[in-house]
Amino acid sequence: MDVFTDVIATMRVGRAKFTRSRWSGPWGHRFGPYPGAGFHVVVEGSCWLIPPSGEPVRLDAGDVVFLPHGALHGLSDRPDTAVEELPPARETDADDSVPDQPHTHLVCGAYRLDRGHAHPFLRTLPEVLHLRSHPGRHPALRAAVDLLGADVTEAKPGAGAALPALLDLLLVYLLRAWLDEESARRPGAGWCAAFTDPVVATALSNVHQNPAHRWTVTELAGKAGLSKTAFARRFTALVGQAPMSYLTWWRLSTGARLLRDGDDTLASVARKVGYTSEFAFAAAFKREFGVAPGRFRRSAHPDDDGARGLVVQAPAIGVPDQRRDQREDEDGPQQRAR
Repeated sequence: MDVFTDVIATMRVGRAKFTRSRWSGPWGHRFGPYPGAGFHVVVEGSCWLIPPSGEPVRLDAGDVVFLPHGALHGLSDRPDTAVEELPPARETDADDSVPDQPHTHLVCGAYRLDRGHAHPFLRTLPEVLHLRSHPGRHPALRAAVDLLGADVTEAKPGAGAALPALLDLLLVYLLRAWLDEESARRPGAGWCAAFTDPVVATALSNVHQNPAHRWTVTELAGKAGLSKTAFARRFTALVGQAPMSYLTWWRLSTGARLLRDGDDTLASVARKVGYTSEFAFAAAFKREFGVAPGRFRRSAHPDDDGARGLVVQAPAIGVPDQRRDQREDEDGPQQRAR
């Protein structure tokens, strides 16, 4: 499993929820805020996105909007309406279009997030990602939008299975497309560079593939052919955390998913993520997520739509923890894990 796949895995909880709607004449709706990531796909027609801040944005057929932090926003047939003036969006499919009049056909919904251990890359995304549909740009995303449009406009057998899968593909392709555009805007900076930088990407891959290994900064630097200091500086500049801080976070995030999705004992989970003592793992887990592993597991049961019941407090990822960085030398997390 590559690092970007891990990013997606830490984000989603259960299936995406979505509605299909057609509108004509004067219309508008308010969405959010909600504990998830919202999305809108314009299948036909056009409309205006009323963002949480800034100027309205025109959306045309094929455009995709992604709101990774669930911010309050609106969609309307006109750009001069305040979000607060719009009625809340319906939670069911709707068709208020008028025959023989221009209409806008939308697919709108949300991906449920487990914000307690969402990958730090996701925390760096802007409030609104708008990906325009232009011929020749982002062909994979365009293909996913076309397939989605075909399935929502025609009642075909198997749509109940196809649509959730297409929404998963939509998430992958829209994040890929944004990474491509952001890399062009800010070459060599942030997570866009981290995913492709040969040194940092290799280190991330090693950590993700084997979190139980007793990694040190010296070993990771050696695999990259750099000095310890040069490697740590490069990693921190792109990822936003020191190598050992990121390693600790990834171990605990992986442990949270094992607790949520499996039935391994606490001791087994601790070993799988690099802690030889379940007590050390429990202490680190509570320090990072604000809840003990046992309580997290007891509360992490599916609800009606496949989401999880417990919302844990997310740590401030992306801002280096100076106290932790001072504590953790090249053997930092392993020393406390023993």
